[in-house]
Amino acid sequence: MASFTRQLRRFGFTALACAVLASCGGGGSSDTGNNNGGAIGVCSIADEKQRFLTYMRDNYFWYRDIPTTVNLAAYADSYALLEGIRSYQDRFSFLLTEQEYQERFVNAEFIGFGFGTRVENQRVFINYVFDESPAERAGIRRGDELVSINGTAVTTLIQQGTYNTALGPNEVGASVTLEWRKPNNDNFSAVVSKERVETNTVLATEVFSVDNKQVGYYVLNSFINRTGTDLNSAYDQLVGVDELIIDVRYNGGGLIRYANQAGSQAAGNNVIGNIFTQFIYNDKNSASNVTELFQLYDGVRQLNLQRVYVLTTAASCSSSELIINSLEPFVDVVVIGGRTCGKPVGQSPRQICDKRTFVVNFETVNANGEGRYFNGIPADCQVADVLVGDWGVSNDPLLVATRNHITTGSCQAVGTQHDDISARILQSDAKPQRVPTVLDQWQREF
Repeated sequence: MASFTRQLRRFGFTALACAVLASCGGGGSSDTGNNNGGAIGVCSIADEKQRFLTYMRDNYFWYRDIPTTVNLAAYADSYALLEGIRSYQDRFSFLLTEQEYQERFVNAEFIGFGFGTRVENQRVFINYVFDESPAERAGIRRGDELVSINGTAVTTLIQQGTYNTALGPNEVGASVTLEWRKPNNDNFSAVVSKERVETNTVLATEVFSVDNKQVGYYVLNSFINRTGTDLNSAYDQLVGVDELIIDVRYNGGGLIRYANQAGSQAAGNNVIGNIFTQFIYNDKNSASNVTELFQLYDGVRQLNLQRVYVLTTAASCSSSELIINSLEPFVDVVVIGGRTCGKPVGQSPRQICDKRTFVVNFETVNANGEGRYFNGIPADCQVADVLVGDWGVSNDPLLVATRNHITTGSCQAVGTQHDDISARILQSDAKPQRVPTVLDQWQREF
């Protein structure tokens, strides 16, 4: 996904993205696919900037913060224009080309090996691996450390600034020799070739016992077009559980209907038909304000649980947070991990020329009118996300804390506790800083 990555680096956007013909973020409604009057690909740069500015003045949630006078000639393109006129409150808005939108959000695939990574002290670890990807077939799993690429140590490549280049061109068939180390220090190596990787959104589903209770657990990594089917498959495996853990620790958000589906299938009759969220637009578009009820969407099975555990970090954003905020008026939601990213607003993607706008259009509140959690949703049990092995391993600190809570009804210290990046999200009167969300997540996928 080289072109996509280059654009992320160029503009530094760290916001939620969503899939075809729907709003996303902390809420949403349907999008017509209207390009605001311009045919795809025929606009000049000047025309596109003017169309985009007009759209922003009418539809941007914080339109009052746009300067009264904007010299369009001072901005090279629409990306620069967005950066120049965005509100100081806005950590989320971004633009994509139509091709980028279609490739990742609609088709749900990218060219690569099929793993997501994290970097710690110039060492690269595997956060997750997609099903049936080249990486999975080679035996690479969550918790492994990537040691070398074509014989050169990863730490050396990072120091030289050549790590991405060493992984080869963004082409199907591009091959490299990867060496990786398991958590037990066993080393493996293989020649791995890039393919078109399908990005399954449920990365793991398990059922385990805690104090004679059957506990269901699934890892939800994003909310895109295929998520409804993936959720349905997960809940089919969880019928009859006494407790449920939804792991969204790296989930930057996406289509809000699947946040609704996830919550509705979990709590079932305790929530279905009640208010899921209320979408509130700017005063120019108040006629678009709408209330959405809990509903199953693509779901079939429902668990009817009165308590749901949600595992989070500072990378849990937008629709992930919406699950928590929307369920809380009706059932007990226990948040384990770290404070979330803080995105109680959403975008209705609009096509303008050959771009898709993902600018904030609305905010969301739950059935009690609660929202505006721009400093994130705090964890009930604060626990650091330490990578110790594959999904569901018994010594995962977040799962250890959850098991303890199921057993005792209270939080117990588990390892080192800190609030990661989230403690720096908002500082008194300082301008809000960007926080890692789904685009950053995808930038770390190879």
